[in-house]
Amino acid sequence: MKNKSTYIRARLSGAAASVLVFAITTVNVGISAPSGSLLPEPPPPPVKAILRTVDNRPITVNGANAISGATVLTGSMIETPDQVSAVISLGSAGDLEIEPNTVLKLEYDENGNMKVTLVRGCVTARTKKNIVAEISTEQGVAATTEPKKKKNVTVCYPPGSSAPIVTFPLGAAAVGGHSFVPFLVAAIITGGTIPFAFRGGNPSAAAPSP
Repeated sequence: MKNKSTYIRARLSGAAASVLVFAITTVNVGISAPSGSLLPEPPPPPVKAILRTVDNRPITVNGANAISGATVLTGSMIETPDQVSAVISLGSAGDLEIEPNTVLKLEYDENGNMKVTLVRGCVTARTKKNIVAEISTEQGVAATTEPKKKKNVTVCYPPGSSAPIVTFPLGAAAVGGHSFVPFLVAAIITGGTIPFAFRGGNPSAAAPSP
């Protein structure tokens, strides 16, 4: 009986040692595995559209007054009153400058790509690389920024105008996010002619910098 008990204890000890070795090996394998294979990198947070207005004066968003710091949801109707311009910042994706007496609808996705439907007035889209801004009027798409590089474009659609006025900045010099070089009118189609003109510095440059 004594030999049999000793034999059983030896077998149990061997089995316990095997389990312990297996557990240690499993832990070591888990520790040495690359961290990237265990947890995927989380996606970046979605873009938020934050409003800034001149002197914190209110504009209208979806029929209600809104001031600096307000979040603008995608699909919002926006109207700026006389002598009040605004900037809607989409973080690292870019921003949309809105001049006084402008009415528009703003749509954007989680990456910051913008679709602006301009009812009247003037807007300037400033996008970063890999971001696209499309500005349309009732006549269709007026301008689209280039996704492969930073791009700025201004579209004006005055009341009674037969076609939108599309302008692009000349040169790359800018101070505080606002270009001080003239703008060349890229396309004004009136009565079958295509006149060209220059316009001065950004009319909404009075908007506060972030």
